[in-house]
Amino acid sequence: MSDLKPGRLFDNVSLLKFTTMSFQNESPYAVHVFVCTNDRAGVRKSCADEHSQLIKETMKQVVDAKGWKGKVRVSASGCLGLCAAGPNVMIYPQKIWFSGVSPDDIDSIVSVVERIISEK
Repeated sequence: MSDLKPGRLFDNVSLLKFTTMSFQNESPYAVHVFVCTNDRAGVRKSCADEHSQLIKETMKQVVDAKGWKGKVRVSASGCLGLCAAGPNVMIYPQKIWFSGVSPDDIDSIVSVVERIISEK
């Protein structure tokens, strides 16, 4: 499906074709950073208890400032399953996982992303 590319506009017939069939495609990003922002509203510990939304927003600002848009995507994720160790950040497809992340750790995560991009 080489016709499906980020930012490409489709006419209605082409769009219908893509929405009515399943297909597999390679990720358009060299690095996809998932920041768990799951919030259990105080019922149990969750990543949102420890500023995960701020971590995600700061990571997005860094990606913009470094000109990595199109290469690096930062997304909020739901629960990644290790709430007690959160906030959790996962870098895909490299399978790199950070737990107990604070806003002070963002520079370290950015360094890892920078290394990955330089190796591509």
